[in-house]
Amino acid sequence: MGKLEAIYPIAIEDTKQKIFQDIDRYLEYQDNLPAFDTYISDRISYIEQIWINVWLNKASNAVPRKEKKEFLDEKGYVTEGIDKKLINSLFRNELRNYHPFEVLPWLKGFFSANKHDWEDRYVKARDSFFKRQKEQRLAVERWKVRDSLEEAAHGFLEGNTLPLYLRVRHHISKVLKNDLETKLKFRKTDLYRLEEPLEEQGSFKPTEYVMLADFFEELTGDIHSLFDWGKNHYEYETYYHRYETLVLEFISDSVPAIFMELLPDNLVLDYSNAYGEEMSAGLLKELIRDELADFSEACFEELQEEYLSDLLKLSELPFDEGVHKEIFEKDEAERELRKAEALAEQERRKAEEERIIDDIFGKAYTSSPGKGIKYVFHIGDTNTGKTHHALQKMKNAESGIYLAPLRLLALEVYEKLNREGVSCSLKTGEEEKNVEGAAHIACTIEMFHEKDYYEVIIIDEAQMIADKDRGFSWYRAITKANAKEVHIIGSRNIRMMLFNLVGEADIELHEYSREIPLEVESREFSLKYTKQGDALVCFSRRQVLETASRLQRNGHTVSMIYGSMPPETRKRQIEMFNRGETTVIVATDAIGMGLNLPIRRIVFLENEKFDGTRRRILTSQEVKQIAGRAGRKGIYDIGKVAFSSNIKMMNRLLEQPDDPVQTFAIAPTSAVFERFQRYYRNLGTFFELWEKFEPPKGTKKASLSEERELYELVRDTKIEARFSLMDLYGFLHLPFSAKEPGLIRQWLDTVEAIAEGSELPEPIIKSGNLEELELSYKAIGLHLLFLYRLGRRTEAVYWERVREEISDNVHDHLKDEVINYQKKCKRCGKKLPDDSRFPICDACFHSRQSSRRRWR
Repeated sequence: MGKLEAIYPIAIEDTKQKIFQDIDRYLEYQDNLPAFDTYISDRISYIEQIWINVWLNKASNAVPRKEKKEFLDEKGYVTEGIDKKLINSLFRNELRNYHPFEVLPWLKGFFSANKHDWEDRYVKARDSFFKRQKEQRLAVERWKVRDSLEEAAHGFLEGNTLPLYLRVRHHISKVLKNDLETKLKFRKTDLYRLEEPLEEQGSFKPTEYVMLADFFEELTGDIHSLFDWGKNHYEYETYYHRYETLVLEFISDSVPAIFMELLPDNLVLDYSNAYGEEMSAGLLKELIRDELADFSEACFEELQEEYLSDLLKLSELPFDEGVHKEIFEKDEAERELRKAEALAEQERRKAEEERIIDDIFGKAYTSSPGKGIKYVFHIGDTNTGKTHHALQKMKNAESGIYLAPLRLLALEVYEKLNREGVSCSLKTGEEEKNVEGAAHIACTIEMFHEKDYYEVIIIDEAQMIADKDRGFSWYRAITKANAKEVHIIGSRNIRMMLFNLVGEADIELHEYSREIPLEVESREFSLKYTKQGDALVCFSRRQVLETASRLQRNGHTVSMIYGSMPPETRKRQIEMFNRGETTVIVATDAIGMGLNLPIRRIVFLENEKFDGTRRRILTSQEVKQIAGRAGRKGIYDIGKVAFSSNIKMMNRLLEQPDDPVQTFAIAPTSAVFERFQRYYRNLGTFFELWEKFEPPKGTKKASLSEERELYELVRDTKIEARFSLMDLYGFLHLPFSAKEPGLIRQWLDTVEAIAEGSELPEPIIKSGNLEELELSYKAIGLHLLFLYRLGRRTEAVYWERVREEISDNVHDHLKDEVINYQKKCKRCGKKLPDDSRFPICDACFHSRQSSRRRWR
């Protein structure tokens, strides 16, 4: 027997029950017994419709879809591939004529065979009606009594707040004294993890707590359950939760009895009439439960403002309202006085802290360029000879220093000057090459020392002053330069900032424009259009390797440039392109910083980049800086620029004027640390004050986030104890990739070895693949930073040679990496087609979509 046949008799019985219910409701509201035929006449529409409603709903919900399709198939319908909603609609239509139950004949037959049942039903229906009316009237009376009691309770609690609070205060004082004398103190690192037992710390010391709220933060040693966001969870109980419960229990147990004694007699009588029983304190407690809970919460908040010592004094006194009121008023007056004193002290400390912050930082960032210095500004577009003209001045001077944003640019100038017969040394954080008799030096901008005098100082890429982490190095070099002439090179948007910084100094301005025009191609670029002299720009190491591999398989010879590539390797890749050994270059935006290459066309393979926080559209300045590398005087008459998508938007970015640089970054100076040490000796305090320091208008503070993270590794250790504040900050400030866990471990081990006076740990060198080689190069670079800082130049020479070998290996591995590179799914490792737009395969994509649907 199918489901349809099984539920048919059930539907008939449900229909009969609904008819009887309808009759009872009908009879309830009749003052006199109506005739059966009158009911039939009044309710004929309901009687005729009830079977269809019951039958269709029951069958539609109970019969499975498979049986519905079989039923419809027998009726001649085609159900294969039919929508579920249509199946249900057809099924319901067919059921209308399926063995209909004739309600009216059955109903007439039932009452003709049971003639007295009609009268009996009428009597029972009317009794039920009158009984329900009485219950409703009684419920209304009870609600009125309840409202009156709640209103009276509210007035009672408001009018007796102080006397009742004095009772609570006295009760809690005795509990508090007992807890402090008999309970143990516990400690737990994580309040919310229950896997490990609490640690006992001995007895409580009342003098450790000022306010009662301070004691409430301690753990009772018990675990309790909390209901939060629809779920119960467990955590260690604090005295806050325990005393919150104690206050509620005391008020709930004591206040109703006091309140009941003051209730008007008429209200007590109304309660007895409405509820049919005598009022008691227990019954009253349930009726005014919400009012008691609100009052308990108010009392508990007041308790937290009490001094713990004031409550302990009460514990030995018997309760007397007058005496306790006098004590409370005295305590309250003293408490307000102590609060005012504490607030005044807080304000005094705040003012003192502001004075100290102003003394430490306030004067450090006021521009004060040296007197008698001539400033020469070289302002203009990328690739217009600005650096070349400044270097000519430096070459002809008796002494000079070139300050570069990148180690590679310092290296390039060092080699250029020595090649042209001008002796020049090199100094970066990771290497030093001293040329005998050299009065010129090329270095990274962080190596600048304001006390050293040079006839000519060159500061390159001055727009970097706006960089949030490194910008202060440019500010310091510009405003603290000690020279006869200071040549500053920058983009157009830095011009007004430079004029503001040097103030009334002697200024000579040179502005540069491109002699070789840039032309944006109207066709969207595809790799098949790649030609000799192209530089293809993307924004990740992975895409550089992937693109280079595809180009090489298509017959191109390729050079590569990306950020984590060793400078020596980068230099060799550039030389290969310059000599024509490679025809195409694939690079990240590292190509935009000071590299002069014979590039015919710059191609943007992407219009977005990840900036360490989010993916975003390139800025106008970034587009110009990169695109400006296209075209080389004497080689190409025009520089071409191509985009792989959204040409109109990218062309607007290329053409629109740059917003002027409005702010520059500031960072701690040696003078700042000297002033700081007049007050404090702790770097943790320094970072706190730096966070509170409001930088001058037009400046923004360096975040010092990496320095803070490294400091947390050595805070309160022997390392912090054994170094001076300046030496420790010097180690925190070393310029290395602090996002690499291996390098952080190396940094910590090395600093610890220096603190203990033991041998420095050697950097870990691995050569299994390209990434390991590049990380090994960085590890040696970090080791060199320490060696040069410690003055151990002999050892540094050895490690520079080792690093050079690593760089050679990187260069060789690049060839193999490009030849063997295969685009693979990030999830399963399956090979992907070269032209795949996505980082995962179709199978993994569909699997992920199915998983998401299951969890919805």
